[in-house]
Amino acid sequence: MPQTLQQDHSIESLTQAQRDRLAFIELRLRFMGCIRRQDLVTRFGMQEAAATRDIGLYKALAAGNIQYDAKAKTYLIGNHFSPLFSYDTERVLAWLTQGIGDNAEPQPKTWIISDGPALLAKPDLNTLAAITRAMYLGCPLSMQYHSLTSGLTQREIVPFALIDTGLRWHVRAFDRKSHEFRDFVLTRVTQPQVLVGQPIAAHEQSDQDTEWNRTIELELVPHPDQPYPEITEMDYGMENGVLRLTLRAATAGYTLRKWGVDCSQGHRLRGHEYRLFLKERQVLDNVRTAVLAPGYAPRTC
Repeated sequence: MPQTLQQDHSIESLTQAQRDRLAFIELRLRFMGCIRRQDLVTRFGMQEAAATRDIGLYKALAAGNIQYDAKAKTYLIGNHFSPLFSYDTERVLAWLTQGIGDNAEPQPKTWIISDGPALLAKPDLNTLAAITRAMYLGCPLSMQYHSLTSGLTQREIVPFALIDTGLRWHVRAFDRKSHEFRDFVLTRVTQPQVLVGQPIAAHEQSDQDTEWNRTIELELVPHPDQPYPEITEMDYGMENGVLRLTLRAATAGYTLRKWGVDCSQGHRLRGHEYRLFLKERQVLDNVRTAVLAPGYAPRTC
């Protein structure tokens, strides 16, 4: 996982296995805010005494990065955290979403949605780390947000999920400014601060997010105006000429835009990119992300 290391002769003298374990400690601290000895024991199949030595070694190399919470019996991210390791953004996101590589199990799917495409816009790792710590620790997050509609605003959010739209990464959260659940683009977040210990109200919890918890059924068919529909059926693994998808209402618009699905009345969109057509467009009515679906317009009375 680690790409490069800061120049530190103490680190350079370690074995690769030691570096891997220290990198795991740092990943947990930076992106989840805490680590326990049992996390090392489980990940590397080691004894608790050896895990304690590794944590002690990491603390000796970066004392400001880690602190012990005796009450919780866990190690927390330090107040003066400065990473020893440098990471590639895409690999960190792969670790968070899939658990592949050399570090950890995938994180709960309730807070990470990933389709795994290449990134066009890479979020800042320090920003990502603050957001995932808030999610993992169950804390609100203070941040500045740069919106195309309202410019720069100060926000407090309660984040609970990362969303990969295929174009960029968003965080799904309750927004205390608008008093509703929204998606925020990670690259537009600056100066994030985890509000450790601040309570979260019941109405700010993810189980209160109607769009997130509601699923919709979509039926996609070959675009009626494109030639060779049988090839489209093969490409998308259709059965009897239909591809059926079950998606969260909160993310449906992103998927339809990424796949270039014509959602217009009467399949009026033209172009080779529109190989799919949404058969029953009314399923998008009352779905907020429907505005992102190509050609979709709400029905008028």
